[in-house]
Formats: sequence, C-alpha cells, structure tokens
Amino acid sequence: MKIIKYFFEFVIIIFLFLIFKLLGRKLSSDLGCLISNYVGFNFRSKKRVSANFKKAFPTINNEEENKYTKEMWCNFGRTFAEYVYLKEFRENKKKHVVINGSEILDLIKSSNIPTVFVSGHFANFELMAMELDRKNLNIAAIYRPLNNFFLNPLMEYWRKKYICNYQIPKKIYGRKGDGTRQFIKAVQAKTNVAVMVDQSVTQGKKIDFFGEKAFTTSIPAQLALKYSYQIIPISIRRVEKYKFIIDILNPISVDKKKDDEFSIGKKINETIEKIILKNPGQWIWTHNRWKV
Repeated sequence: MKIIKYFFEFVIIIFLFLIFKLLGRKLSSDLGCLISNYVGFNFRSKKRVSANFKKAFPTINNEEENKYTKEMWCNFGRTFAEYVYLKEFRENKKKHVVINGSEILDLIKSSNIPTVFVSGHFANFELMAMELDRKNLNIAAIYRPLNNFFLNPLMEYWRKKYICNYQIPKKIYGRKGDGTRQFIKAVQAKTNVAVMVDQSVTQGKKIDFFGEKAFTTSIPAQLALKYSYQIIPISIRRVEKYKFIIDILNPISVDKKKDDEFSIGKKINETIEKIILKNPGQWIWTHNRWKV
C-alpha cells in the first residue's frame, strides 16, 4: 500500500512543480500558501500542532493559535513551491537573501576553526546550507532523506546541485548508519557541518525543550567536546513574502571542563526556543518533537 501511496504523492507533487514552474516564483509562492492552508487545516496533524503550541505557549488563546497555524501552513506552502526555484535562490541576483553577521562567517574562513552550524526548520530552511556553501565555507549538510522513495532522488539531486554538494544522510528508509562513514570522513577533514536540531531523533539525549523532555541530537555536542568544533546558531526569517533574512548568531559557549552533552544540548535547545518565539508562524509545528 505504501508503494501506491508514495507513487500517487509523487505524481501529484510533480504536477504541482510543473505548474509552479510555469507561474513564476511569486505567483507560485502565493499559490503554495493557498493550497497548504486549505490542506493543512484539514490535515490529521492539526491536533498535534495545537498540542505543540500549548507546550510553547501555555496561555495561548484560539485566536493566536489560529493566526500562527495559518502563518505556519502558508510558509510551508511557499517553501514547497520554492523548490523549483532553488537555482534562482542560489544565484541570488535579485537579492532574495540577506545575511546579517557575515563578519562571523569571514572570521571562520580566516581562522579555519571547524564549525557546526545549528538551526531548525524556519522559513525556507534549505537556505542555510545553500548560503554557507555560497560563502565557500567547505560545508557538509546532514539531512534526513524523504520516506517517499519516488520523490527522494529528485530532492537529493536538487540539494546537491543547488544547495550543497556534500550531503550526508542521517537515515534511509529505516536503515541506520548509512551516512556514518561520510560523517566520520568529514569530521576528520575538519569540514564544517550544518545540521537541523529541532526534530526528534531515534538516538539522542532527553533534554528540556519548552519545559518538557525531548530527544535531542547530540551531534553538535560531540563535535564540540571531541573535535573542538565551535557551535554557531543560525536563524532564518521570511520577510515580505518572498525575501529572507539569515542571522548568523554568536557562538554557543562551550567549556570542555564543565560542559557535557546534556548541558550543551540544553544551551542549543534554549537558543532554538528563542528563535521560535520571535517568529512562531515560521517554524514547522507538525513535528512530533516530544514523542516518547
């Protein structure tokens, strides 16, 4: 049954991609917003979204929740439509993306300090690794392949061609460890790493996230403690519908004598919390972040 489901999903998505390509980026983005809002509000994850909002905003009212939910689905749809325009983002001729904190990136390049960049699924999250790669920061992006094995090859092709050629898979279709060798090779070469830290993981530490324990990846902490990587958080914001601001934040402090994977993970989660709270409608609340 899954094969049939994935195949029909693939056909529908390819059909939408063709429409988006014909319409142009702005119209496609607007259409993606409309479609996603309609589908999203009738999707089975709406209970999870509501429950997640209440974890982060215990006193949230229905009006605020609906506002943030609508913004989330709209952003999700815009991001989906923008996949066919990754080349345009890569070239950035119209200045779709502005970076605040470029001096931090320049310092990383000049000092050759290995860095792990941490972020979450904010705005168009694919832009983080893309912009780091455009800055020639020798970046390896850790990603989770799609469950849909019909669609995944296309997404991997786009990611390698326009986002970052060095892609390290976390997990492929239920098999663990597929990207382990690539990851070790990258670390040994002191390659900079980009990783999303806002999703639940099968292997990680249970660390507070909005006041409740959530499995949290320990990759950044391990890189910092064992390989002297610095940890740089990144925030991405969608502005004026079609443009983006990327904020390169100051490094998260790490003291090898006092810190461990738990304390570093806590600092990272607290940073992600602050980014989410500034723009609640631009984070993907559908994730089962607190699953047991």
